[in-house]
Amino acid sequence: MRRNTVVSVTALTFAAALGLAACSTGTGTAAGDSTGSSGGEAATVFKVAFNQQPNHPQFRALDAMGERIKERTDGAYDLEIYPNETLGAQKETIELVQSGAVEFSVVASPLMENFNPDFVVFNLPFTFDSQDHQRETTNDPDIVSELYSSLDDQDLHVLAAFHGGVRSMYNGEKPIETPADLEGMKVRVIESDTNIEMIRLMGGTGTPMGMGEVYGALQSGVIDAAENNELTYANVKHAEVAPYFSYTRHLMLPDYLITNPAVMDGLPDDVRAIFEEELAAAVEEEGDLWKTEIEVAKEMATEAGAQFNEADADAFAEVIRPLTESKLDNEFIREIHEKVRAAAE
Repeated sequence: MRRNTVVSVTALTFAAALGLAACSTGTGTAAGDSTGSSGGEAATVFKVAFNQQPNHPQFRALDAMGERIKERTDGAYDLEIYPNETLGAQKETIELVQSGAVEFSVVASPLMENFNPDFVVFNLPFTFDSQDHQRETTNDPDIVSELYSSLDDQDLHVLAAFHGGVRSMYNGEKPIETPADLEGMKVRVIESDTNIEMIRLMGGTGTPMGMGEVYGALQSGVIDAAENNELTYANVKHAEVAPYFSYTRHLMLPDYLITNPAVMDGLPDDVRAIFEEELAAAVEEEGDLWKTEIEVAKEMATEAGAQFNEADADAFAEVIRPLTESKLDNEFIREIHEKVRAAAE
């Protein structure tokens, strides 16, 4: 199941036309590959695009999910996880999901704002109090059902939200302690207007960029800093080029598992139920893995030269506060935000 396969995006897009045609006639599900199962019948293998390494909690949880689905469906269905942006950067994989070339992708939540601005509600600073608070609220149907199905007419649907870590700032020049320390710095962000504005309020200049470009950009000086969690920071070796990791703890973003609605609609009812049950289990497993892996990641980063320091979180919260107030600009997302905050009390 764990293959680092290089696949032509052009070839995937061509295959998508055939796969979606199969969906419309009831003879298949999107662009899932068919291989021989243990019983000799064709197995449907769904592609999952992923931008991190195979040791990441999300990869491991989804890989285990695929094994369980394969077992429970007697080999009829399986998942193939493609790590390290093998199928493209997250923005590109969203388009592949829409076209049917890829069945699933894990994407950072700010990218979904480009399709529906209401997704900003979970991308605002200091929204969640803990990992458990985030996982429970972003997977609660009473809170998220309408939001997650709002893009169905754009051939996108959010199936679940995984924990994406607590994001802090890192750079190669100095510890960041207050917003003044970020003045003049170009900071890599996930592409969204909200993130760019957040960095502006924090004192820097937001520079959207895919994860695969960040190491080289930090090394060459194209950007001065980036922001992410400790696990990503260690796994992609950013400590080598940006050793100052400062705990601003400004964001706790979910990562979404997205699909084209045609994929799930094309499944038999019993198989769909299995997918939903195993996905819920994967979300819980991923959360447990995060809790055990953070300290390991910090040790890895320290060995690579990282220096960790505490920042003045209250000072950053103060300068960012106008962003939250301005983004909660309609009743729908204000109600969601209120439910999330109420769940923390």
